[in-house]
Amino acid sequence: MKFGVNSLLFTDTFRESDLPLLEHVHALGFDTIEISPVEPDLFPAKKVNQLATSLGMAVNMNFALPEDANPISPDAEVRNKSVALSKRIIDLCNEAGATVYCGSNYCSWRYFTGKRRSDDEWKWGVDSMRAVGEYAQSRSDLIIALETLNRFESYYLNTAADAEHFVDSVALPNVKVHLDTFHMMYEEDDIGAAIRSCGQRLAYFHACGSQRGIPGRDLVPWDVTFEALRDVGYTFCITIESFNPHQRIAPLASIWRDFADSPEQLATEGLKFIRATYKRVYGNE
Repeated sequence: MKFGVNSLLFTDTFRESDLPLLEHVHALGFDTIEISPVEPDLFPAKKVNQLATSLGMAVNMNFALPEDANPISPDAEVRNKSVALSKRIIDLCNEAGATVYCGSNYCSWRYFTGKRRSDDEWKWGVDSMRAVGEYAQSRSDLIIALETLNRFESYYLNTAADAEHFVDSVALPNVKVHLDTFHMMYEEDDIGAAIRSCGQRLAYFHACGSQRGIPGRDLVPWDVTFEALRDVGYTFCITIESFNPHQRIAPLASIWRDFADSPEQLATEGLKFIRATYKRVYGNE
């Protein structure tokens, strides 16, 4: 099992000036960094690949589609733009040596119509993701993992069951499910059952405090969660995703207080707890 942390805990985006973050995260004990290239045109993908390789680190990428490139927009031009942007992100993933492209990559983050998901929106989303998935499949072994989001961030895929149905509708082997304990605490009746239902569709996992704070100092049923991950044979990567309350992401993620004395404290104490829980439940070092 690999253990990662999201770059947004430390920085707003990821430019060339952020490259030292890889060494910093590595020194904190992580073997994986999940990068959110908020400004794709400024993302130093090749240099990330080179540095990560030299450090023996793995890279995953997380990107949230903006509303002007929304795969479920009623405007066909906007949907086409979403496919084009997604292909650009996939190219950057490959340049950076990423294994997984995760996040709100199937609809725009924080996009709402004031109504429930429609049949048309479902079709538009599936068609767009199939085009993106086929493009990715033709380029590399990159996995596209679709993150379920809570009701305050999206209305499109809120539960593991939603994501399973979507993945099955896209019907491509490189399009799978991404679950996050923060969102699951809002939406699932039973976290363990939701993970087990995903089974082999589960490609990526975020271990986040129920309040986005330090894992282990929160309300997530961690033993239940790890037992379910063990039961479905999940062994890829567990990543801590939280955000710095002093960065521009904070108001978008509704973060109004400090969850730790520093990003480093949140990262290291969270990692210590997650590693210990993994070792105890899986019976592995």
